[in-house]
Amino acid sequence: MSDHRLPPGAALPSSPIAPVWADPSRGLAFQAWLAREAPVHGLAPASLRIASADASFRRYIRIDRHDGAGSLVIMDAPPAQENCAPFVHVAGLMQAAGLNVPRILAWDEAQGFMLMSDLGPQTLMELIDREHPQANLPRYLQATDALIAWQRASAPGVLPPYDEALLRRELALFPDWYLARHKGVAVEGKTRETLDKAFDVIVARTLAAPSVYVHRDFMPRNLIAPTLPAARDSLPPEGAVPPWGGPAAGRLGAGIGVLDFQDAVYGPVTYDIASLMRDAFLSWEEDFVLDVTIRYWEKARKAGLMDFEDWHSDFGAFYRAVEWMGLQRHLKVAGIFARLTLRDGKPRYLADAPRFIGYIRATASRYRELTPLLRLIDEVEGLQAATGYAFGRI
Repeated sequence: MSDHRLPPGAALPSSPIAPVWADPSRGLAFQAWLAREAPVHGLAPASLRIASADASFRRYIRIDRHDGAGSLVIMDAPPAQENCAPFVHVAGLMQAAGLNVPRILAWDEAQGFMLMSDLGPQTLMELIDREHPQANLPRYLQATDALIAWQRASAPGVLPPYDEALLRRELALFPDWYLARHKGVAVEGKTRETLDKAFDVIVARTLAAPSVYVHRDFMPRNLIAPTLPAARDSLPPEGAVPPWGGPAAGRLGAGIGVLDFQDAVYGPVTYDIASLMRDAFLSWEEDFVLDVTIRYWEKARKAGLMDFEDWHSDFGAFYRAVEWMGLQRHLKVAGIFARLTLRDGKPRYLADAPRFIGYIRATASRYRELTPLLRLIDEVEGLQAATGYAFGRI
């Protein structure tokens, strides 16, 4: 999760609602832009309705076509607050890699209006069966197919680096917003020393991993679910070309849709699988986390993405690296959620903070170097140190 916004998919009213413009001048600019584009793309302006909302200034509007050929999506991104150029750049990279991402049909860069193809109305999150983890396996395997294709296309110097400076800026969100402003903890003395030592180890461990393209929010809220070819729990034979597409099929154009990728970077190969399986909005038992992560690792080995130290032969070594990468993300997102609540007036995000504290405690309890961090978290949260802690549902 990037440090300034959440993906499309925030809770909205069930009945369609027309977009309202807080700035009348922007509303007029939109109507003028739409009047130009509507005849070109066969759009029905009367069908405008909100599609999804961001925690940033960005929002999405769905519009139908006159000819009954489905709908399109408009991104409304005020240029004073949002830069759409990275979205356009990364969309091109993902299309070249064979991923199913929105096609950009029209873009008024100066005004921040963009017309895109509509990947569908249902995110993976909306179809999750929380009570039966294995029922979700086919869709998670679709997600890992897309992830492998994205990572295989990686090249240095194309996307911004996920370097030490960025990792540390993200980690700083935890003491600055979660501890100091949300919990009222004075981040100084022993507390500051504990955090600094933990952050040093986390950064060193994460930077040691090989680098690939990193989505940074690769999770069910940002994945649009295609229709599965058969029963939800059916799987193709080992080594077969998945009927929904995949790297073996050459392209993923008809596969799972990918959204909210504008903050992509070039960084640790461990990041996106950690993001997928340690979700910001739901938690899985560790057996399901391991099942999907092992299947991803097996695909990644075949794709040549695990040719690092002993990762190719030792899943445990890779999984430990995923845990360290996940820890960096959990600390960051706890800080983001506190900031969204305290600064931006969005209290629903901080309600999910206990999930991230659980993730942090789970990882910190497994590694001796993180014992001081675990004790600090337990003290702040009024908890006792866990023994034999596993992920579990929170």
